[in-house]
Amino acid sequence: MEPNVRDNARIQLPVQVISPVDINRLIREVEGLDDFLMQAAIRTPGSSMKIPRTSKLLDEFVAVNRFNLLQTADRRAAANFLQSVKQRAPVLHMSFASDPTAAFTVKLIMWLRTNIHPYLLLRVGLEPRIAAGCIVRTPNKQYDFSLWRHFSAQRDQLIDAIKG
Repeated sequence: MEPNVRDNARIQLPVQVISPVDINRLIREVEGLDDFLMQAAIRTPGSSMKIPRTSKLLDEFVAVNRFNLLQTADRRAAANFLQSVKQRAPVLHMSFASDPTAAFTVKLIMWLRTNIHPYLLLRVGLEPRIAAGCIVRTPNKQYDFSLWRHFSAQRDQLIDAIKG
């Protein structure tokens, strides 16, 4: 084992990495950078090369975990960790009546990772019929915290109140 390889338990996901789509994007970027650097190693010295640009998401992931992606061991550790998260991390699907703001999504993912699982990923969906609240889905359960469901459950009382 190479000395710079990090233990997965100490690698963190930044709060900007929210969904499985973000994980897939990071995997593609790390693999692309790895391919580029491997090709650069076999090129003739003195030939011009332009290193690929990295996204803000990858820059944040690298900064949080203090990776040096020029080091093969760090690239491998990052790629292995991201593959592990892709395969094993719990994924929660939450539907809202409208798009949540970025600030709300960051606060939500921070709470979920603190209280449920440190590598939890979130898929956000839209369901305009719920009016307010949200619907939360896990692979085997659904929780409906919507105003629509609340009114449906209280339908008889609502009709009685309207008749007055």
